[in-house]
Amino acid sequence: MAALKQTFAHRLLRELGKSGVQTDSLWGTPVAMRHVWQRRFYDFVVFTERRRVEKLRDMHRNPVRRGLVSKPEEWLWSSFRHYAYGEPGPVLVNETQKAELHIRKIS
Repeated sequence: MAALKQTFAHRLLRELGKSGVQTDSLWGTPVAMRHVWQRRFYDFVVFTERRRVEKLRDMHRNPVRRGLVSKPEEWLWSSFRHYAYGEPGPVLVNETQKAELHIRKIS
């Protein structure tokens, strides 16, 4: 993940630098300070089932905490319904097909 995030950040900053994007743009001050990712977030490996369940619960409750929905199952872009009810949805869980990365030019 670190290599993917670093490559993306370097490419984005290089492209934005070429285009002369101002600090009051969509990207704002963080990009002007040469930061793409927020510092308070970090990647780590989940080794135990207890920690996996904790992280899933946290992710499923995020839309409720933000006031976007009143219950986790109401958030369309969530895997909650898959885990709670075994229902398929727009979020694929344990997908056997490999994901494809398509890079498009930033204009």
